[in-house]
Amino acid sequence: MMKKIFIIGALFINSAFFAQNKIVKPFSTPEIDAQVEVIMATMTLEEKIAQITGTRIRELLVDGELSLEKCREHIPNGIGHFCQFSTGQALSPEKLRDLVREIQHYLMTETRLKIPAIFHEEAITGFATQGATTFPQQIGVGCSWNPELVEKNTQSTAQNMRASGATFALSPMLDLSRTAHWNRHQESYGEDAYLTSRLGVAFVSGLQGTNFKTGVAATVKHFAGYGTKNNDAKTLYEEYLMPHEAAIKIAGAKSVMPSYGVYQSLPISVSPTMLDRMLRREIGFDGLVVSDYGAINMVYKKYKQAPDPMTAGAMALNAGVDIELSSPTTYPLLAEAIKKGLITEETIDVAVKRSLIMKAKLGLLEKNPEIGKDGALDFDPPAFRKLAYETACQSIVLLKNNGVLPLKSTVKKIALVGPNAATTQGLLGDYTYQAMRAFWKGEQYNPNNPKLVTLKEGLENRLGNDIQIKHERGCDWSADLEATIDKSGFGDSRLGKLKLLTVQGLPQPDLQKAIAIAKESDVIIAAVGENISLNGEGRSRKGIGLPGEQEAFVEKLLATGKPVVLVLFGGRQQVIDKLEGRCAAIINAWFPGEEGGNAVADILLGNVNPSAKLCVTYPNSQIKEEVNYQNGYSANNQPLYPFGYGLSYTTYEYSNFKIKSKTDISKESFKVSVEVKNSGKVAGTEIVQLYVSPVDKKATSKPIQLKGFYRVALQPNEKSVLEFKVSPEQLVQYKNDQWIVEAGKYEFKIGASSTDIRQQGVIELKGKDRLLPKGRQVFFSQVKEGKHHY
Repeated sequence: MMKKIFIIGALFINSAFFAQNKIVKPFSTPEIDAQVEVIMATMTLEEKIAQITGTRIRELLVDGELSLEKCREHIPNGIGHFCQFSTGQALSPEKLRDLVREIQHYLMTETRLKIPAIFHEEAITGFATQGATTFPQQIGVGCSWNPELVEKNTQSTAQNMRASGATFALSPMLDLSRTAHWNRHQESYGEDAYLTSRLGVAFVSGLQGTNFKTGVAATVKHFAGYGTKNNDAKTLYEEYLMPHEAAIKIAGAKSVMPSYGVYQSLPISVSPTMLDRMLRREIGFDGLVVSDYGAINMVYKKYKQAPDPMTAGAMALNAGVDIELSSPTTYPLLAEAIKKGLITEETIDVAVKRSLIMKAKLGLLEKNPEIGKDGALDFDPPAFRKLAYETACQSIVLLKNNGVLPLKSTVKKIALVGPNAATTQGLLGDYTYQAMRAFWKGEQYNPNNPKLVTLKEGLENRLGNDIQIKHERGCDWSADLEATIDKSGFGDSRLGKLKLLTVQGLPQPDLQKAIAIAKESDVIIAAVGENISLNGEGRSRKGIGLPGEQEAFVEKLLATGKPVVLVLFGGRQQVIDKLEGRCAAIINAWFPGEEGGNAVADILLGNVNPSAKLCVTYPNSQIKEEVNYQNGYSANNQPLYPFGYGLSYTTYEYSNFKIKSKTDISKESFKVSVEVKNSGKVAGTEIVQLYVSPVDKKATSKPIQLKGFYRVALQPNEKSVLEFKVSPEQLVQYKNDQWIVEAGKYEFKIGASSTDIRQQGVIELKGKDRLLPKGRQVFFSQVKEGKHHY
């Protein structure tokens, strides 16, 4: 059944590595500076403040139509940004573009300065708007270990956004997440700084392209150490800052969003240490800093660090936040803050200049700016759906297989059961358009715009008439009160409505029918896990096992004695330690996007050979603790599956490992090479991983760290040599407020996961410890793939 729908990995030296040597262009140019200074010379204070605030389109609408009266009332002096402009509406691509053009026309004809606004949106799973391609959630994409594919995806996202008139994205999220308990875990690329940095650089590069005037400005978030403890300087600098720093220094990101969190007891939105010292002076960032939605007012309302909103606004601007999103709450009070001596107009001018420079870079200050694309618009063309399919195939991890997969030709009856078997709610990550409308607006989304392919549909699309699929849900997603709303900063009772939406129109689950179907089948496919109401920002669960009664349901399926293939959907690793040993196979599909059903079906049937590897550690218990493979796994707390783990329908052999025994610490690079062979019977792609461990027991670097990886596609019996070019600078540590590469012995390891090490060798860095006064400049290994041979 292994057909040649084979997802091919990159066959070239990865271009992202070479990007380390390119010089990122400054935020502005002398020409842009001159243009902006001319504009600012005549600006009133009210007009300046307007350019450093954001608002929502809904403020300008009456009965769904743009009201010029509302425009004149709400934005008489112009505006900096329109926030989440497309998820806030339910409009076709053409109507969305026309609305953007209508608003821009008002700004360019009726306001004195005639400055267009920036329209921005979420983009981690594609352009978040009605009808646009919905990619897998980032936690799944992290398991693809494929920067080239990420870059292609965000190029498609930029194309759609530009066509609508949007020029700015509040993506990517580059936070490291080391616990599946965090409700924003799904938005991350996982627990590792190196992998997250590689994928983040690719995301920004694809979205922005080579020219801001045709691309979309990326915003790296959430700066820095969000969702975790960020008070250890060594960990903060070496790990949590690294993805942001790489995106800025390599990909040229020019927008940064501080997190809702705190650093050294001060909200990051008002932290000069983080926003001025770390971001601007140490990393060298010269772009725009935009607030997270409502974050500045939280300084007053939630954190009680300011006596009133006006002071909170002054604190944020003084710290380095240029633009307040999403509503004009504290920055409109800056005029009063000037009178009270809390801020100066010169400080406001700095932020205004950055806001206008960004607009100039995006082409919005040109005489006749191009707003959207004319004609009919298709936000989900076949080429983009193909990308969504390839991404889903490469993100789905095969965790266990006793030989039942791919399904054999002897299988004639399939029992397809579970809450995610024939529904779309398990396909969608948070911050997709569909999830945004469902959670924030309490509205049902259209599963056909774009078409969301369920697992049942995927199997039906692939299977002939001689194979019978019998379906019954069998159980619901969750028991009552399984999930709760986090009301600490925002939120309300919308979750109850969302839970009703997820089951609206579905028949009541019939447990007895599901068991009867299972008993008559050759194999049981149990599609279980989470949905959009159980995982995401503002939503939290009591634990991280299978929600509700799903574990008990799977137990009943196992009791039939028929082989159970467990397919997990969701935004986190769901603890299945009690079930794992008895399931015939386990697949983690994450939230796989619009083509998820086709992708899972093709993996089950063997049309696609799975290649994904975990970008996180898969825990074996629901203990609330952070897990980081870099610290090593203790003997009494082994994970269910380690970081970097993932199975295939073929096998790979590693041999001919080569590394020098020593090199000078001042050398630019040294080489580590290995030969990889597909020793199985079907074509496949192996993700080869390069790790380093210190040999000196007194060393202060982590016990094991990822320092390179490569996707190598091989036919049966085919082999290829991979040569990793590693810089000693990649071994840098942050100690005593400085970056230092320590001389000594390091063991480099190449393997199929962080614990499945196949080859290893020691190299000694000779010479004196090396300081890097300019900080990190080299982030990644360079990889060269040799010619394939048999």
